[in-house]
Amino acid sequence: MPQTSWISRLPLGALRRVPGLSPGSRSLHRHLLLWLLLPQLVLWLAAASFTYQLADSYANRAIDASLSTASRALARQVKPSGSGLYIDFPRAAQDIIEADPDDRVYYMVSTPPGEFILGNSQVPPPPPLGEPRLGQPYLYDGKIHDPSGDGRREVNVRVVALYLAYGEPGRPQRMLVQVARSRASREELAGQILIDTALPLSGLIVLMSIIVWGGIRGGLAPLARLRSVVESRAPNDLAPVRLEAAPEEVRGLARALNALLAEVRENVDSQKRFISDAAHQLRTPLAGLKSQTELALASAAVGADPELHARLQRVHESATRSAHLVSQLLALARAEPEAAMAQSRTRFDLQRLARDVAAEQVPRALAAGIDLGSEDADAVSASLCVLGNAMLIREALVNLIDNAIRYAGRGASITVGVHAQGADAVLFVEDTGAGLPEADRERVFQRFARATHEGNGCGLGLAIVREIVERSSGSVVLEPVQPQGLRAVVRLPRVG
Repeated sequence: MPQTSWISRLPLGALRRVPGLSPGSRSLHRHLLLWLLLPQLVLWLAAASFTYQLADSYANRAIDASLSTASRALARQVKPSGSGLYIDFPRAAQDIIEADPDDRVYYMVSTPPGEFILGNSQVPPPPPLGEPRLGQPYLYDGKIHDPSGDGRREVNVRVVALYLAYGEPGRPQRMLVQVARSRASREELAGQILIDTALPLSGLIVLMSIIVWGGIRGGLAPLARLRSVVESRAPNDLAPVRLEAAPEEVRGLARALNALLAEVRENVDSQKRFISDAAHQLRTPLAGLKSQTELALASAAVGADPELHARLQRVHESATRSAHLVSQLLALARAEPEAAMAQSRTRFDLQRLARDVAAEQVPRALAAGIDLGSEDADAVSASLCVLGNAMLIREALVNLIDNAIRYAGRGASITVGVHAQGADAVLFVEDTGAGLPEADRERVFQRFARATHEGNGCGLGLAIVREIVERSSGSVVLEPVQPQGLRAVVRLPRVG
């Protein structure tokens, strides 16, 4: 019987502990979002880098063109005069060239191999060129000490070098014209182009991320619905899962889950059939054994061997206890969810049922030396109706009264009563016995759990009561009674 209880609670518990689906596992939603957004981030960085390089290249082209034009214009101001050079470069023109403090322009005119003529002598020389072509501008990067500061700060500059020839035909000479310009304007232009390109691209990435996030949520919604369907089920609900509108992958998961549920249901049903069949088969021989022991005890009572009488008494008690156990097993099988749902639910008067069951149990209580009665049974006129299976509720009440008779002790009294409390009908069975410790009041509702080894109970009575009451949408608890005793309280929803 414990196996049936364990298997009946297997499906949801097993599903929640499937390997690879533990609570610590990675979220599929986050996993997909990461692998879809990570490439976008990489592409965004690559696009930003490419855009900056492209902007820097175009800025270089514009600056290189202006530097080449400036070098030629400056070269035109240096004119050969006999064996020397005439420089027509007024101070006003120099001030115009050097007017912008953020975008400084430096120039130098010299005659290789290094005779300075005009300008700023700090302009970096061109790299080794071998035999340079005359009139061909050469562009390169360099550094120059800023003369406007303390002379120690270096400025990155873009430089053009232009070699020109002058002098008499028999004595040709070369002149080097260099114009340098700081890279501040070029870097500013490239940065502005990058910002103007990156901002719309960033907005596009954010919009795409939102779309991807929404798509993932929509794509995984069937999984969320499947999880909700499984989590909302009762532990004993083994009906197939239906997700016809879900994608093929989720339908495949649902089919696999339904196959598992079908196997578990078949396993549970086979064990329940075995227990029920075994209990039915045992009931008849045990009843016969009990009758035979009663006859043997009656015969042995007349001058028989006392030892033989004691042995027969123990056999009779064992037979009685076994018959009671079989009866309880059959009651538990009837109270199982599938069996309970298969039986009809009707509207019935709980007060009348309680009075009838109490009256039926009076002879047994008197035999045990216990006073059993109903609370104000003669004064009750109004009915108190509930919806459920009257046969199962009767079984639950019989088990409560039987439990009280077995453990209250000789000389105790038992009271059965029903009253309304809000939207509930409250049924109680109260005894004046020794009571039950608080630590055992919940444990005794478990199957085969007993709070004491006294008596001949089998530990199934209260388990059957809870099974029946919960399947009737009710609840049952044990409460202490002052000065001593125990009260079993059953609450069931009332119907008009």
